[in-house]
Amino acid sequence: MSDSPTPGGQEYEARLKDSTAAVAEFEHAPRGLLGTIQHVLHANPTFVPVIVLVASIAVFGVIAGERFFSPFNLSLIMQQVSIIGILAAAQTLIILTAGIDLSVAAIMVLISVISGKLSVELGVPAPVAIVIGFVCGIGAGYLNGWLVTKIKLPPFIATLGTWNVFFALNLYLSGAQSIRGSDIDEMAPLLKFFGQSIAIGSARLTYGTLLMIAIFIALWYILNKTAWGRHVYMIGDDKEAAELAGIRTDRTLRQVYMLAGFICALAAWASIGRVGSISPQSFYEGNLESITA
Repeated sequence: MSDSPTPGGQEYEARLKDSTAAVAEFEHAPRGLLGTIQHVLHANPTFVPVIVLVASIAVFGVIAGERFFSPFNLSLIMQQVSIIGILAAAQTLIILTAGIDLSVAAIMVLISVISGKLSVELGVPAPVAIVIGFVCGIGAGYLNGWLVTKIKLPPFIATLGTWNVFFALNLYLSGAQSIRGSDIDEMAPLLKFFGQSIAIGSARLTYGTLLMIAIFIALWYILNKTAWGRHVYMIGDDKEAAELAGIRTDRTLRQVYMLAGFICALAAWASIGRVGSISPQSFYEGNLESITA
């Protein structure tokens, strides 16, 4: 067999020498302002509720007057929503996995009662009581995750049951009695740490408000910049597909519920500083229904 190139091959090589070496490119027609906005919203669908929220605040501010946008008033609003915001962060983690946790506020109330009883009535040092509260919050989250992953209960049913259990424990441990702020000041002032504030001009931001902002930033980074955060999104999108992709979905789900429990423990600590006392019955009736409704 001859090793000389065939006439067809010679013709191909000759034509190849004259061909361009440029890489194929797609022409991008100018989008304009409206097209750019549409492209950004399509790539980032979470911007839509943010835009609606900002627009609503702007309209309400115009109707309410200039005082609404004053630094003092805005800082006061942030103080009032700080506890709800922290609990919303915990709930968001669960929702991202296509679940729901009805017990987040009940966990928060229970942890505040446990920390208060240990430090104020039993004489346990406040730092130790706070650490025990965090352990209990993580344990409560693990219980929810275990019921969802091992017992295979729907998240709504599992957390509805633990919601009643945690509230019953709250009433049992507290005896439906409040712990006064003066007793906390005397025995465990550290429990009120997040109620302290710092002045920035005419605004006053509590440490609880700064904690809420820090939690938002930390969760944004974890969910968008880490592999674990992408796994959480994948589980919420399609749990079976995530399993086929090699993700240990049950373990990740338990971790999500445990992290939510930890955040609820932070909310419990912040709530003591915000309210100034531990009054489980009144706090439950006033705030818990707004969280789980």
